Amino acid sequence: MAADEPLVLGIETSCDETGVGIVRGTTLLADAVASSVDTHARFGGVVPEIASRAHLEAMVPTIERALKQAGVAARDLDGIAVTSGPGLAGALLVGVSAAKAYAYALDKPLYGVNHLASHICVDQLEHGPLPEPTMALLVSGGHSSLLLAPDITADVRPLGATIDDAAGEAFDKIARVLDLGFPGGPVIDRLAREGDPKAIAFPRGLTGPRDAPYDFSFSGLKTSVARWIEAKRAAGEEVPVRDVAASFQEAVVDVLTRKAVRACKDEGVDHLMIGGGVAANSRLRALAEERCERAGIRLRVPRPGLCTDNGAMVAALGAEMVARNRRPSDLELSADSSLPVTEPHVPGAQHGHGHSHDHDHVHEISKDNLYS
Repeated sequence: MAADEPLVLGIETSCDETGVGIVRGTTLLADAVASSVDTHARFGGVVPEIASRAHLEAMVPTIERALKQAGVAARDLDGIAVTSGPGLAGALLVGVSAAKAYAYALDKPLYGVNHLASHICVDQLEHGPLPEPTMALLVSGGHSSLLLAPDITADVRPLGATIDDAAGEAFDKIARVLDLGFPGGPVIDRLAREGDPKAIAFPRGLTGPRDAPYDFSFSGLKTSVARWIEAKRAAGEEVPVRDVAASFQEAVVDVLTRKAVRACKDEGVDHLMIGGGVAANSRLRALAEERCERAGIRLRVPRPGLCTDNGAMVAALGAEMVARNRRPSDLELSADSSLPVTEPHVPGAQHGHGHSHDHDHVHEISKDNLYS
């Protein structure tokens, strides 16, 4: 870690995790998270309004905790990065507003970055600089995507994506049918270790010869599993929860890894990065390792804590933006719930940092007194 490497704070609020990370170059200094998942569990899923309120309450304490953990002062930062999309509109707005306020008060460049590109870039914190191009499989509650990134700061190309339910969404829905609570991923992963993945032949969506080779579909699988469970209950039979969990999980990770390895071969890329919350799944990691090794592909998967939504990934991409002299965002940066992955960040106008001082007279007192 060199002292001249960019020191960047990242803010992530795309869903229900308030994440604040601080990195210097590709070295992680702090990763503070405040989660509202327990609150949402009562409703069986994330409630956007509750998530937004939780972000609002957790933001400043989480930023202060990260700065203390990193042992740095806010004035020493070289930039502020924030997830500007995609995600829940209200939740994103809280993070973007906070980032703009800190960037203005500290007179630091602001970088609005893409949530999906951040999930790829976080691997730099664990395994060093990303190869170029990077092949990435991103799997979470909202996304199942195959992406080719020749330049993580400027060129990310979608090869395939889910056409209906994302993988993580399917995990949550099946967990609900099995009365396992929310979120569903961790508990299904745990129960599946004690079940037989070959016990029930659940379908593999979009794997036929005429199907899109890199797209995903888990809606049919979800329906098939739900109907199988309903039929057992209607017949008065006990549902073998562990076998159902293992067989369902195997159907998901089989499709994910098969398509990812195929994309690597087709594109001539000799490595695969897997990110997103579902990348914490133990069976996905094991099967990916097995298939990549067989195909001569190097597998890169961050540790589970860096797979779920976190501020470290946003800071990692922000630091890369600074290192490559990418143009900062304007203070007019807005949240974009459907920001396309082809836009790794939202650059501002050509002039300067894009810091607009049209209303300096309104904010000058707070700016002088904050973090001086």
